[in-house]
Amino acid sequence: MQAVKVWDRSTRLFHWINFACVLCLTVIGLAILNEKSFGVSAEGKILLKTLHSYVGYVFVLNLLWRIVWGFIGNRHARWSAILPFKQGFIVELRSYLATSATGRSRTYLGHNPLGRLMVLLLLILLITQATTGLILTGTDLYKPPFGGAFAEWVTVGDADRLRQLQPGSQEFVDPAAYQEMRAFRKPVVTIHLYAFYLLMAAILLHIIGVLVGEFRERSGLVTAMITGRKFVPEVPADEETETGDRL
Repeated sequence: MQAVKVWDRSTRLFHWINFACVLCLTVIGLAILNEKSFGVSAEGKILLKTLHSYVGYVFVLNLLWRIVWGFIGNRHARWSAILPFKQGFIVELRSYLATSATGRSRTYLGHNPLGRLMVLLLLILLITQATTGLILTGTDLYKPPFGGAFAEWVTVGDADRLRQLQPGSQEFVDPAAYQEMRAFRKPVVTIHLYAFYLLMAAILLHIIGVLVGEFRERSGLVTAMITGRKFVPEVPADEETETGDRL
């Protein structure tokens, strides 16, 4: 076994910032979802939604940077290496599953085939949460990037109403326009909620997969996202035709 540099600093920072954001968003989101059980006041709910949106902005910016880094980062950080779209992926997946069934899993520097499928699922869910979250921030708090459009919608473009409009208040809205906006908002809330449940399930599977992989491979899979280094055999499965950055 030898130490090999795999995850660059930017990839590792994204991972832990994303972890912190998802954790904070989950705690605040559950408080909002269970507002009546917790006895949250109307003002308290607006405060929770405001905090949720601020953390959400960090989450979105971090995710956008990771998407960009997937095109310019090191070889193991690029989308071509971590998404399951490479030619021959199905054959590779079948081979990996066959060897795993015998207890002799092939070691990968980057993501193994199952890991790549998990990355795709997590990416879809994170993008879904980011997109619907930005829309809901606009409908609930009239915050960027869509808040201005929703504010004009519910005030039918009236400058005086628009100037006095406050989050959580219906005092300066046009009743018909406000109901139309809320009808538009409803399916977005549903998508945001169920994508959250799916994301929690996917994160649980991800953690289980990492722990199982660490137990089987003994490659430092867990610590690699802190140090950037894994311990692998002379020729890992994804290094058979390419040479990695040896330390």
